[in-house]
Amino acid sequence: MFVDPPAPQPLRPGETPPRQSATDQLTPGGQTTTWAFNPEYQKLVDLWHQVIPHMESLTTSLDRAFQLAKSPQVWDAPVSKRYVEDIAEWRKRLAMYRQAVLTAISDQAADTPRWIPAGSDAPHAFLY
Repeated sequence: MFVDPPAPQPLRPGETPPRQSATDQLTPGGQTTTWAFNPEYQKLVDLWHQVIPHMESLTTSLDRAFQLAKSPQVWDAPVSKRYVEDIAEWRKRLAMYRQAVLTAISDQAADTPRWIPAGSDAPHAFLY
């Protein structure tokens, strides 16, 4: 129904910080800026990996209940239609909730720089 937004990408082996250019920020004393992988960005990566299994578990549970509710071996009464409709609504709401949670994490990751100057205490304020 919904497609998951892009996940924040963890630090890959061999990944290097942005390259220095003549217009980059210089530290006092004329030294070039040293970069560090942003710990706030890493928290978003970790959060994404914590949330996905829970969402998958909930979706699987509701899908299984939906399949059972549709089965004539489980329900052989007119009331079954109402239960099937209720579970279908729960599945739709869970899909919207999943989309909202993952989009919030993805949007925050898009606004958070992956690399920050080493020693910087303002990971969201620094723009490079």
